[in-house]
Amino acid sequence: MVRVVTIDGPSGSGKGTIARLLADRLGWHCLDSGALYRLVGLAADRAGVSFDDPVALEAVARGLEAEFVGERVLLGGEDVGLAIRTEQAGNLASKVAAVPGVRAALLDWQRAYARPPGLVADGRDMGTVVFPDAPVKVFLTADAEERARRRHKQLLEKGISANFAHLVAEIRERDERDRSRAVAPLKAPAAALEIESTALPIAGVLDRVLERVRSAFPDLAV
Repeated sequence: MVRVVTIDGPSGSGKGTIARLLADRLGWHCLDSGALYRLVGLAADRAGVSFDDPVALEAVARGLEAEFVGERVLLGGEDVGLAIRTEQAGNLASKVAAVPGVRAALLDWQRAYARPPGLVADGRDMGTVVFPDAPVKVFLTADAEERARRRHKQLLEKGISANFAHLVAEIRERDERDRSRAVAPLKAPAAALEIESTALPIAGVLDRVLERVRSAFPDLAV
């Protein structure tokens, strides 16, 4: 059995940052499941597929020509690493993630990332659906305004303009869509370590996660 740590939470909760830091600390693989949904959304948008057509969206997911090469994210051979990090791409991802066929198409792809020596997987249903038997499950939250501030800072650092009030509204809309979808809704997995990170620095969140990892895997020197 490959060791797996799942980190779930809403948009902007810091799960991606913590997942990468933890994977680096452990020397494990890291799965950014949200990138897959962003790629499907971007591919569908570029192909002119209607987001009200679940059959067509599933076909896009099953035929996705995506590669992760180091830090690069390729779609049909094109580096779309920046394109999938826009707010538009995030909203498209949230829409396609509500389509059962899309989720089914990506499930095996996500599970294939579980390779030795271990995997840190971040997303919205990693601990509830994709890796329900993971020994360590974490659920990160933070209030919408704080998540919008973090996102606003990230976008500006990448040279992408963004309106703070608009970000807050989009995050709240995305939260509602993710929590109310019929398939794999966003929720804390059973027995997950829940961390409210609004006023907690990254180092503090990582320390709490590492405590849980040490408890689950006492043989690891971390």
